[in-house]
Amino acid sequence: MKAVLLDEKRFVAGLELPKPEKITDYVTFAQTPQDNQVIIERCQDADIMINGSLRIEREVVEALPNLKLIQLTSVGANHIDQQACEDNGVTVLNAPGFATVTVAEHTLMLLLNAMRAGVDYHCKVVDGDWAHKERTDIIKVAPIDINGLTIGIIGVGDIGKRVSKLAAAYGMRVLWAEHKGKLPRSDDYTDFDSVLAQSDIISLHCPLTPETKHLINQDAIGKMAKKPLLVNVARGKVVDTQALAAAIKAGQVLGYATDVFEREPADSNDPIVQLAKNGHPRVVLSPHVGAGSRASQVKLWQIVSEQINEFIAGS
Repeated sequence: MKAVLLDEKRFVAGLELPKPEKITDYVTFAQTPQDNQVIIERCQDADIMINGSLRIEREVVEALPNLKLIQLTSVGANHIDQQACEDNGVTVLNAPGFATVTVAEHTLMLLLNAMRAGVDYHCKVVDGDWAHKERTDIIKVAPIDINGLTIGIIGVGDIGKRVSKLAAAYGMRVLWAEHKGKLPRSDDYTDFDSVLAQSDIISLHCPLTPETKHLINQDAIGKMAKKPLLVNVARGKVVDTQALAAAIKAGQVLGYATDVFEREPADSNDPIVQLAKNGHPRVVLSPHVGAGSRASQVKLWQIVSEQINEFIAGS
């Protein structure tokens, strides 16, 4: 079978990506533009498409008669037209589990930076403020200890559970949120609205679905009694960022530490980016790199290769 890797540059530079052993014909591209005609041209005679973040629409699926498998190098699959794939007999496989450790650690990095105003104080050293001003003029934002605080986990999969363990090691009380509008399935879970009301920090780890789009909106923010920090390593569209930016400005929410944005790559028009540019000490941003460690990328390619080999063997 022939396989085409569309976006090799998605992986860490210099990482070896050996051809899955059961593939007989293999073509790789460093990157591919988000252009249906280019994608179709590059995959015209491919049985297997290996893809990270490119949207694959019905037009593409229906133009590729040989296509049997779309192998994703991501956990999420919301950028693939699943119905078109089903209608045309194309299997879609994601790559679960490869990023659990690294995304959980990235979550804690964002969380601690925001709570301790880490980026703000880093800049005061680099910009020379510390060298030229009194200490009392520098320390304008109090670092906040997380020991003893309550963290609400929304999305209790592998990553959410890993974050729970790390948070508990810091002495935090952990609440697992049940799905919005549902009764808790067990004593391990707390109803969604109570998690919003009781949490000092809310950490998002849920997939993007029609039910979770703008899950954190003006109504949800109104239920956040403790004015919490929000951390997002899930998907940007889980949060209504216009509503969140307004809430941060109004003091209803402490801040936002995020690796994901409603539109990526984010630019200066993004209301959250604007808050960071204006120097908000508890708005901490990273460019969707939470799953980017070398160790996680090695594990990802192992999973991808195994799934492709198993698919070919099954065929």
